[in-house]
Amino acid sequence: MKAEVINPFLESARIVIEQVIQVSPSTGNLGIKDIELIDNHIWIQVGMTGQLSGNIIFGIAEHVALRMVSVMMGGFVITEMDEMGQSAISELGNMISGNASTILSNQGVMVDITPPKLMKSEAMSFHSGKALSIPLMMEGIGELDIQVLIS
Repeated sequence: MKAEVINPFLESARIVIEQVIQVSPSTGNLGIKDIELIDNHIWIQVGMTGQLSGNIIFGIAEHVALRMVSVMMGGFVITEMDEMGQSAISELGNMISGNASTILSNQGVMVDITPPKLMKSEAMSFHSGKALSIPLMMEGIGELDIQVLIS
């Protein structure tokens, strides 16, 4: 897996988060890490097919996801991840992945993405393994972890 594969997702995430969450995220350190179940986290899995194939997984602590959804809902405080909240956070993953696939297309890499699949830690279904990972820190909100498992 090449590290440059994560760059379109990083660029897209910055743009989408700035537009939708109204905060400029800072980037943590790029690394390779084991995919593991973490309690009280929400995972958004988006599949990719075409010249690159695999999964992009966005990991978010549930309390951070609630803050993000609250901002997306115009400041209305969301206290539990109901269907509306799940739909909103899934759409955020979809927007990031869709923009990243457009960036890849502009670079001559043709890919398609699958609809986002939202999972909680206790119901994860993707295979464990190693992922290229980079955290985005959103001041006052928390961290969004982007994990790329692309070949």
